[in-house]
Amino acid sequence: MQKKIHITDVILRDAHQSLIATRLRTEDMLPACPMLDSIGYWSLECWGGATFDACLRFLKEDPWERLSKLKAALPTTPLQMLVRGQNLLGYRHYSDDVVRAFIQRAAENGMDVFRIFDALNDVRNLTTAIEAAKASGKHAQGTICYTTSPVHDINSFVTLAKDLAALGCDSIAIKDMAGLLTPYVTSELMKALRDTVDLPIHLHCHATAGLAEMCQLKAIEAGCRHIDTALSSWSGGTSHPPTESMVTALQGTEYDTGLNLDALQKANSYFVEVRKKYHRFESEFTGVDTRVHVFQVPGGMISNLANQLQERNALDRINEVYEEIPLVRKDLGYPPLVTPTSQIVGTQAVLNVLTGARYSTITNEVKRYLQGGYGKAPAPINTNLQKRAIGKEEIIDCRPADLLKPELGHLRQEIGHLALNDEDVLSYAMFPEVGKQFLELRSTGHLVPEPLELAANASGGVQKAPTEFNVALHGESYHIKITGTSPKNDIMRHFYFMVDGIPEEIVVETLDEIVLDGGTQGAVQSNIASKRRRPSVEGDVVVSMPCNILDVLVKVGQKVNAGQPVLVTEAMKMETEVTAPIAGTVKAIHVIKGEPANPNEVLIEIAAE
Repeated sequence: MQKKIHITDVILRDAHQSLIATRLRTEDMLPACPMLDSIGYWSLECWGGATFDACLRFLKEDPWERLSKLKAALPTTPLQMLVRGQNLLGYRHYSDDVVRAFIQRAAENGMDVFRIFDALNDVRNLTTAIEAAKASGKHAQGTICYTTSPVHDINSFVTLAKDLAALGCDSIAIKDMAGLLTPYVTSELMKALRDTVDLPIHLHCHATAGLAEMCQLKAIEAGCRHIDTALSSWSGGTSHPPTESMVTALQGTEYDTGLNLDALQKANSYFVEVRKKYHRFESEFTGVDTRVHVFQVPGGMISNLANQLQERNALDRINEVYEEIPLVRKDLGYPPLVTPTSQIVGTQAVLNVLTGARYSTITNEVKRYLQGGYGKAPAPINTNLQKRAIGKEEIIDCRPADLLKPELGHLRQEIGHLALNDEDVLSYAMFPEVGKQFLELRSTGHLVPEPLELAANASGGVQKAPTEFNVALHGESYHIKITGTSPKNDIMRHFYFMVDGIPEEIVVETLDEIVLDGGTQGAVQSNIASKRRRPSVEGDVVVSMPCNILDVLVKVGQKVNAGQPVLVTEAMKMETEVTAPIAGTVKAIHVIKGEPANPNEVLIEIAAE
């Protein structure tokens, strides 16, 4: 039996997703491709949901164009992507025709290996994507999302592996997204899988807890022949075991990878320099973090939680959120924490902590989850919470996608002339708001926002500064988007903004007057001052954290009941309905769809009956 170990390097996807918020640009990947292509990897992972999102949202790159360029630059090495089953790359289930079209177009543009997973390990949500990958003549890899809970054990994972094999998968991956595997459990799990299914087993584990290399070695000894690693300059912490270290550890043994260390060092030297360019995106959560075994929080989820709390000046409460996450997870029936369930559980935990009342605000995603809209929960859920969230709505007990009508034609009509091909339609399908904005900017030739300018207008006055612009500092360019401020009469005024998509905040001491050149005095004014007043009466509608307004559900003069949804907001990719605090009549609306909103701003006024 051949024992050579095959390597999948995640340098072009999961490594930079884990360490610099998925910001690595195509222009910094392509120069390394000849080196990477000569190494002899089993595959190179280069695409996934966050990659696609970041290309459109932050980098203003076409992700399909990235795939085509990488395929041309890596002609001999198979390219690999991560697919969220029926969710594909998004946060909802898509109809089967969209799933098939996406897999087909990805295959035609150069994708070779499809690693397909479902956040709940619900096999029903994997079937269509696996069938589509096989129909495209590509490698369909079924995935086991590893986690720990009272209902997850070796037997449950073996049963899942049997189901994946029955679907015709070409291989099976163990996806340890949180770094929860321990060495001896890895050995036991690998032996059980090898005894049950006659398929290659791949091991993907994050280095968060400091155990990943040991887990890989024990897996290899138990029969695993495929492991995921990252070039050492982008390894460790919430990323993965270092490629060069694992190659060295196995060199000269029966498990020798056959990879050339000199070639690996050359490629790594290039990425050492590249990483320096992205220093502002470096997560502060680096190194070993053993808390994952207590709170089950994946590394990528840690940085998201920190951003959410920082937006509320509540980063000091992150330990409370860590403690709340296992409680929310238990209420939801112990889902593995991987996209999208990690965001669903994490955002709800943040809301529970910051509002001071558990589940006083429930995100739309939690409601959909409790209804069965994402699939079957691994364990029984909290029935009281379920009733509170969905009321008398029917529980979904079939495959959720069975309830969806074909939607590809409708999506084509919605995006219209902005889509030049099916790839554009699929980009819009995955991320409607971001995708549409990208396509609109592309159609006008303005994918990079205008720089900040203060210029005299026709009337001789000064134009207001835009709230979105680029700033060049020390040879690097940063994209700034102002999202709001606290009221301008505050003594210590808070300014909320995004720097290359990362939430930031500054506090400025307000001065009533300043001395200008020549001694002239003038009042300090701001072009981005919030014109919304602070809440003062019972009927004032506010939000609990900085967000964007996705929809306004009421009109002035409309009568509403207490608890009736009046706004839909989005924060950290999760939607939440904001409800009326009292019964009454809508007196005024101070926000429109697409605007940002901050805490302590009145968005809607409701007059009591």
